[in-house]
Amino acid sequence: MIIVERNDPHHPGAKALLEQSHALMRSLFPPEENFFLDFDALVAPDIHFFTALEDDEIVGTGALKTCEGYGEIKSMFVAEEARGKGVADAILRQIEDQAREENLPVLKLETGDALVAALKLYVRNGYKTCEAFGPYMTATRSVFMEKTL
Repeated sequence: MIIVERNDPHHPGAKALLEQSHALMRSLFPPEENFFLDFDALVAPDIHFFTALEDDEIVGTGALKTCEGYGEIKSMFVAEEARGKGVADAILRQIEDQAREENLPVLKLETGDALVAALKLYVRNGYKTCEAFGPYMTATRSVFMEKTL
């Protein structure tokens, strides 16, 4: 059973996954194309950070950043051994529920063009490509998506 709950990104299990995610992003994209949030940014008041647990082990992370007029999905990552089990879908549902609770009309995201599994996740959950937004206007390796809630 997968349980998704609010958590602290400094928790050792969450931090380990975020470090894996950051390492992957650094290996795939140049520094100017990496837009992940660091640990301290993930505890800001406008961030809701979630972890997914399976058998009391943190196997996934995701966050909702509350912006003016929309929410942004950040820090989505699932441990390799937990992929294909619905972890990312569960985290995404929690983020969408939180966004609805915050009365956000739309969710947006930026992801890398090389992240095929992530793109499939978002399409499967009703996200459509959209124009660049926010701080990503000059990104060349990014795919932008949104979903009306």
